[in-house]
Amino acid sequence: MSDYRTPLKDILFALEQAGLPTLATLPGLEHATPDMVEGVLAEAGRFMEEVVAPINRSGDEHGSRVEGDAVITAPGFKEAYDKYVEAGWGVLPFPEHLGGGDFPGLIGLAVQEMLQSASMAFSLGPLLTQGAIDALMEHGSEELQQTYLPNMVSGVWAGTMNLTEPHAGSDLGHISSKALPQDDGSFRISGQKIFITFGEHDLTENIIHLVLAKTPDSPPGTKGISMFVVPKFLLNADGSLGERNEVKVVSVEHKLGIHGSPTCVMSFGDEDGAIGYLVGEENHGMRYMFTMMNAARLSVGMQGLAISERAYQQALAYAHERKQGAEIGGTKGEMVPIVRHPDVRRMLITQRAYIQAMRHLMYENAMLMDTVRRSPDADVVAAAEARSDLLIPLSKAWSTDLGVENTSLAVQVHGGMGYVEETGVAQHWRDSRIAPIYEGTNGIQAMDLVGRKLGLHGGETVRQHIGWIGESASLAAEAGFDSMKAQIEEGLSKVTEATMFMVGSVGDPKSALAGATPYLRLFAQVTGGAYMARAAVAAKAKVEAGEDPEYHGEVIALSEFYIDQLMPQVFGLVPSITAGADQLFDIEL
Repeated sequence: MSDYRTPLKDILFALEQAGLPTLATLPGLEHATPDMVEGVLAEAGRFMEEVVAPINRSGDEHGSRVEGDAVITAPGFKEAYDKYVEAGWGVLPFPEHLGGGDFPGLIGLAVQEMLQSASMAFSLGPLLTQGAIDALMEHGSEELQQTYLPNMVSGVWAGTMNLTEPHAGSDLGHISSKALPQDDGSFRISGQKIFITFGEHDLTENIIHLVLAKTPDSPPGTKGISMFVVPKFLLNADGSLGERNEVKVVSVEHKLGIHGSPTCVMSFGDEDGAIGYLVGEENHGMRYMFTMMNAARLSVGMQGLAISERAYQQALAYAHERKQGAEIGGTKGEMVPIVRHPDVRRMLITQRAYIQAMRHLMYENAMLMDTVRRSPDADVVAAAEARSDLLIPLSKAWSTDLGVENTSLAVQVHGGMGYVEETGVAQHWRDSRIAPIYEGTNGIQAMDLVGRKLGLHGGETVRQHIGWIGESASLAAEAGFDSMKAQIEEGLSKVTEATMFMVGSVGDPKSALAGATPYLRLFAQVTGGAYMARAAVAAKAKVEAGEDPEYHGEVIALSEFYIDQLMPQVFGLVPSITAGADQLFDIEL
């Protein structure tokens, strides 16, 4: 079983392509210079390698367990979390006045990649806390912020999101949790929530739950949802921990993967009702959720990339160690490492190429979000927000689908030993499988792309993106990459044809949604080709300048492989995109 090693060169190159040098020109980010960022990321990588990566296996083997009203996490999790908090890695992207590092979200995402590669299950605790912090920063009253955020930002307290109920999964309009108003302005919360990541654990002294519930006489459906802060422990007047609130864990799910992450069934208010405090206004809870959605979906997309990286590293190490068969054209009877065999190399390079394409996509997405938060230019903000919104379903769905594919390839590289749990690589495949499901299934992401994002600004956003793909082909041609130009132009024609069908299906939404998932795959894979072409152009300039020619030569070769061998695999999806819905409903199920 291989250790995790931070791919710092790949990360820094992708950050540069995403616009790292311009970050320090945004207001409040003057400290985020490339040299400063490189130093921070190098240290973060060392921490993840030495502290977090070693507990990934124990988390899978031992999982977490319920003891009374408590959940005991896997061996090593508590110690690693304490070191994580002490080192301050969780505070990086938050405002300085709350004790944060005031670093850009782009750098926070790069650190998040390292954390998730080191241990996806462990990373989910800080990830959920970050989501809860974002919600309170955006919508909580000043009193709620002052009461809860400093300890949540520091990591002394954790946060969760309580949305799903047994009868209401993605359709949150049917939640039945109740919130009854009290004379002192608080609410009494009652109901049960399921699939609550780190809903109960022993890592922090308090857990701040954000709970969706409905107040009396609220409108039906999602319009009647409100959001509440429900702390595990209530607070005394001086801010110290008081009595236990009526919040308890019922059970911990037994899952396919991410065993180290306690996925809890939570019960609120079995007797008098758990005490909760309204976030923002009544009946606005769903809108508040949507303000966090992009960041959360980007983080989940990063899980697809991160778990791919970890699995790829393990498969690569095994391919160098495992000897089997003679090399084609080599000495007869001489066994060689399997990395010398063409099909094994195909699987390994496929993983690596997809990883880098995903990295370019998600890092630009994060850079756009930083621009929205920091730029003083309203026109720049509007353009960045529109492009970011378009890319989010790609970042989430394409990357998590690829996470499953890449980890499966890593198992395949191991052959029969990949199917044996002791090897450890099967864990990565099992861990990856949840990511296409949560934070909006990938089918929902495809419907979002087709139903909402293609129509942004009257279709202008997608037209500009298609133009950007065409510009990528032109840049490739100018740099002498004629094959790249031809393949990207072919991909562009397929995307254009499919997009025209989708836009023309406004009056037949069933047909559009029937082709939404293959459409997203086509759209994302060709977009990935455009990123890889631009990476090749940048890498060629560095080779010509004598800047690490070996590494940047590999960037070019990897880009050529992606564009020549991986991108064209989706060109044949156009007939399934444009087939309509009739066949889906002609077959009796």
